Amino acid sequence: MKPLLLIDIDGPLNPYAALAHRPLPEGYELHRMRPTGWQEGPALPVLLSPAHGEGLRALAARYELVWATTWKDEANRWVGPRIGLPTLPYIDWPAPPASAGADGVHWKTRPVVDYADGRPFAWVDDEITGFDRDWVETHHPGQALLRRIDPWAGLVREDFEVLAAWA
Repeated sequence: MKPLLLIDIDGPLNPYAALAHRPLPEGYELHRMRPTGWQEGPALPVLLSPAHGEGLRALAARYELVWATTWKDEANRWVGPRIGLPTLPYIDWPAPPASAGADGVHWKTRPVVDYADGRPFAWVDDEITGFDRDWVETHHPGQALLRRIDPWAGLVREDFEVLAAWA
């Protein structure tokens, strides 16, 4: 059984922090979207790179790809087709709390470990910290790679290389 590759959108695929600067990062296209919860006001600006789809499709030979994003199943409608990904399974999160737990562990970390259910997994997210790594190391019986992605840059070549080598 392949390890899981758990993919967040905002940060890794959509380097939202880069929207504050012009020109846009090379290789990215700006899309305007209206996922659930974004129906009022201007459409949500989302930066996406077709190169990310290429890289993730290549990793699919080594991983089972899974959305690990608050976009949940809407990732298959709004993001996947724009970067050339097929429909992927997704983690159906509980409603996110306003902040990390008192222990500093991100609200996604426990559901990620529950979803993995002992399987090896790699997780790419822009909000991973040492608290999350420590918690996973203590509570997940399988191997895990937690890769923090810079929300100014999104996934870069080095991230794809690390993920390929880890698998």
